[in-house]
Amino acid sequence: MDRIEHKYVEVKGLKLHVADIGNDSSTAVVFLHGFPEIWYTWRHQMIGVADAGFRAIAPDFRGYGLSDHGVEPEKTSFADMLSDTIAILDSLNIYKVFVIGKDFGAFVAYAFALLHSERVLGVVTLGVPFIPPGPLVNHESLPEGFYISRWRDPGRAEADFSRFDAKTVVKNVYILFSKSEVPIANENQEIMDMVESNTPLPSWFTEDDLVAYGALYNKSGFRTALKVPYRSLLDERFEFNIEDPKVEAQALLIMGEKDYLYKFPGVEDIINGDEMKKYVPNLEVTYLPDGSHFVQEQFPDQVNQLILNFLANSYN
Repeated sequence: MDRIEHKYVEVKGLKLHVADIGNDSSTAVVFLHGFPEIWYTWRHQMIGVADAGFRAIAPDFRGYGLSDHGVEPEKTSFADMLSDTIAILDSLNIYKVFVIGKDFGAFVAYAFALLHSERVLGVVTLGVPFIPPGPLVNHESLPEGFYISRWRDPGRAEADFSRFDAKTVVKNVYILFSKSEVPIANENQEIMDMVESNTPLPSWFTEDDLVAYGALYNKSGFRTALKVPYRSLLDERFEFNIEDPKVEAQALLIMGEKDYLYKFPGVEDIINGDEMKKYVPNLEVTYLPDGSHFVQEQFPDQVNQLILNFLANSYN
């Protein structure tokens, strides 16, 4: 961890935090986090690819971790996350990259591959496949207590989260998202109340890890995190206005078979159906049998090997 350098890049008046390891002249790999993550979620992968001769870059998205919020966090968009990523790479004089995205970072990664294909050597996503144009999730088939529905409701998540410190919120979300069932609260229950205070952390997530996450979210809070992804997910995911969304780059999807997201309505059909190949023709899908939503932290050695094999095969 001490080998990872930390710097700030100014983008549109915002100071955005970037974790960086590897030689400046090496082929770059940019890692894009999800929620409730920050750059730290990629700690194992950054060291792994750097040891293999690559340069690893992992920014905190605006409003996350050590990066500044926008002037109006509630207006942050997926497009901001993409343009910030491009600006960071430009500032670091990096043109071509491998792009790796986890959770909502996968949406940004695929938008990068679609809109800036000339800069993308390959794209890897974890936990989230390429979602074809159209409704993301059939919310009508899910109960009112579905966590995304709850967190899309302005004020409700803020009130729920405010009863706890940032470390406890992250702990509860990690516990919920590590399970194989979609988080759905009862009618008179808030999402945070789904986790008992004495529930242990997953075995692969240490108290030191939680302290690191808690400190970073204590700095950033959750204002931007609730906007992107949750309050942008259904409305703005296709704001990029891509007429022919076809990813030509080599692509890899890593899915944990026990990832709760796999049980979202329609997701299994998307991953296993033929339609995916229309949009990502060069896609390979790999499953980790016991993998949760956090495979990169749960099984770092296996995920590192999958990524390194992909980088080697795509680059040669």
